[in-house]
Amino acid sequence: MKHDEFRIGQQFWCGGKRWRCTDIGSRVITAIYLEPHEMVTVETDKGNPAIRREHRYMTDDPSWLIGPPYKVAEVVFDEYDILGCSLTANDDATTANIRAG
Repeated sequence: MKHDEFRIGQQFWCGGKRWRCTDIGSRVITAIYLEPHEMVTVETDKGNPAIRREHRYMTDDPSWLIGPPYKVAEVVFDEYDILGCSLTANDDATTANIRAG
């Protein structure tokens, strides 16, 4: 894709993953990853704060994708990353092969 093809709120593909454009800068765009995310919560033992327990799980809670601010990290795509983006999953694979080849 080209920089001027991005629109805020538009979904696109890059690296075999689905993204949503959240902001457009003069040379970069930012986006959030739309697939399920791994969550990590940490609890400390009430009797001994040095003891910590991690709980890991996957979530696809749609509320995480509402923003700004978003509950997931926004990722910056520079002018080189943008070249590997497309509006469809099939085009993404083709573009990646052209860039690699």
